[in-house]
Amino acid sequence: MEKFSHFISYGRQSVDEEDIQTVINTLRSPFLTQGPRIVELEQAVANYVGAKYAVAFCNGTAALHAACYAAGIGEGDEVITSPITFAASANCVRYVGGTVVFADIDSVTYNIDPVQISAKITEKTKAIIPVDFTGQPANIDEIMAIAKEHNLVVIEDGAHSFGAEYKGRKVGAQADMTMFSFHPVKPITTAEGGIIVTDNEEYFKKLLKFRSHGIEQTPYALEQGDWYYEMTDLGYNYRMTDLQAALGVSQMSKLDAFIQRRREISEMYTEALKDVEGIHIPQQLEDTESGWHLYMIQIENANRKQIFEEMRAANIGVHVHYIPVYWHPYYQQLGYKKGLCPVAEDWYEKALTLPIHPSLTDKEIEYIIGNLLARYNTNSEYNVR
Repeated sequence: MEKFSHFISYGRQSVDEEDIQTVINTLRSPFLTQGPRIVELEQAVANYVGAKYAVAFCNGTAALHAACYAAGIGEGDEVITSPITFAASANCVRYVGGTVVFADIDSVTYNIDPVQISAKITEKTKAIIPVDFTGQPANIDEIMAIAKEHNLVVIEDGAHSFGAEYKGRKVGAQADMTMFSFHPVKPITTAEGGIIVTDNEEYFKKLLKFRSHGIEQTPYALEQGDWYYEMTDLGYNYRMTDLQAALGVSQMSKLDAFIQRRREISEMYTEALKDVEGIHIPQQLEDTESGWHLYMIQIENANRKQIFEEMRAANIGVHVHYIPVYWHPYYQQLGYKKGLCPVAEDWYEKALTLPIHPSLTDKEIEYIIGNLLARYNTNSEYNVR
């Protein structure tokens, strides 16, 4: 099999002429920011997942920060989350002064283990941030039951799972608040961007205030006149622009098709790799449909670094998601030690991300599979040797 001349990224945006024209139209409109496109995107997302409210932000990390603020997390509060995630899932707790507690993952789904969550709850626990890693929904029913028993807030990090389903419903309708990311590699994109969906009106109002400097229209402000406003708390400028929202609105019409293509690619990988000794394919939680943001395998009896480098040399953008968060120097300096979550650490040592995004062609997928199987000296129709 001849080497591809172009690099096959693990993820990328799928933007067409309709998306581009929508943004151009907004550029020609009176509003580049703080205009009608924001509300249009928020309503589209809320309707899609079956939530009452949605609040858009400039990125997913800002959205998580806002959710922690809305939940009332502060100094002395503990928040339980997964170590196998991007650092933002934990950093958002630190932004509001809270303490991050890492609970180990389930060895089958790679998501946070509800049993481990229960074991980490103390009198200081305020919230749980489960992560829908790779697009696979977390076991949210069990997590919500634990939260209800201990009066905890659940902020679901759905950065990977927009469009995924849990027990017949779209992710976003189950937790107290759910965050979706619109980074270019995510299910849809607004270039950068994120959103929180919720059914809680109090959280909704706090999220709106937090994203715009802590400013709100109080009863007193309304009495003074239309020009008057009051800053009632210290907020941030975390607003999304209308240009971003316009792209998101256009992308929403393509979301289901994007998810369907991701599922088709995952099925191609699964069919080719399911019987390969030394490769473990991802498993889904019962009654869920992953959004397949990532296709993660585990490799046994092989040098992962060597396979990684050889695949990269073949212009295949394999990756590893993620380094356990508490391994990062910042968290090590806070006192977290390696060995804290042994299942997660064992998983990380074997993990490898294969490219998956709607723009991938069948020919590219066959090339990826062939190169991977060649590393295992497997007799296969895909073999490149």
